[in-house]
Amino acid sequence: MKFGVIVFPGSNCDDDMVHIIGQVFNQKVEKIWHKETELPNFTTEDCIIVPGGFSYGDYLRSGAIARFSPIMNAVIEHGNNGGLIFGICNGFQILCEAGLLPGALLKNNQQKYISKNIVLRVETNKRRLTQYCQTNDLLTMPVAHGDGRYYCDAETLQSLKDNDQILFRYSNSQGETTETENINGSIENIAGICNKAGNIFGMMPHPERASEQTVGLTDGQQLFMSLMELKLETAV
Repeated sequence: MKFGVIVFPGSNCDDDMVHIIGQVFNQKVEKIWHKETELPNFTTEDCIIVPGGFSYGDYLRSGAIARFSPIMNAVIEHGNNGGLIFGICNGFQILCEAGLLPGALLKNNQQKYISKNIVLRVETNKRRLTQYCQTNDLLTMPVAHGDGRYYCDAETLQSLKDNDQILFRYSNSQGETTETENINGSIENIAGICNKAGNIFGMMPHPERASEQTVGLTDGQQLFMSLMELKLETAV
């Protein structure tokens, strides 16, 4: 399995992701510049990462311009063919703008940028990204966003529930998804979803910033290990 990390003007989590995949998990990884038009060295067994940051300065809407970068046609084709795609923070926004995931990410309900550690409740372990978790597991990792309020219409929300597409909800340390713990006003505390086919994932929190002992957070390792389908004896 190989990973490709898309780099847009304004991406700032690409190096973090390359470090975690390459150095912590010892997997093959390469950066892909947004002006490329193909993914010639990747198959549907490989994973494309759309990292966090502020692509194109978040002008218009977060992810709205990046969605039209040349590489995105190849990313969309990769996903439509069953290849794995994982979008984090700005990457989640881009995948929604591209129509690869349903719904949209709006400005936080307090109209303020949020940067802190939060608790996520795992909603399903029947998806590739969460298969090494248990349902209702609690994961701690950082968020850093100003446009993280997940929204969709009632029909889409019901479809997400019916098809087991809700991956994570914002919760407290007891696993309660209260309004108080809904840090950005997302509909039903939703923090991450997948597509119906289960090969495309998006989440606002940053697992790549919670995957090393040196930073004091390691819960993100469970997601990467699930995605890679590797049980590693050691992770830094």
